[in-house]
Amino acid sequence: MSALKLTTIGNSTGVVLPKEVLAKLRVGKGDRLYVSETPNGIELTPFDPDFAAQMDMAEEIMHSERDVLKKLAE
Repeated sequence: MSALKLTTIGNSTGVVLPKEVLAKLRVGKGDRLYVSETPNGIELTPFDPDFAAQMDMAEEIMHSERDVLKKLAE
């Protein structure tokens, strides 16, 4: 684990992520990262947790209502 230094970026405070961290997250300049609080601390992820929850719900509905969706597709 490496330590990251906080730095001034304009009127804000930011952190510069090393190339290795960016590679592990599979992100680059201009991409978005999402911050969420978990029981283990703060999590930084390139995936929107709210969108992921919506997709999980959609998959559950599609699975449980597949007969109805099949009829609608006809």
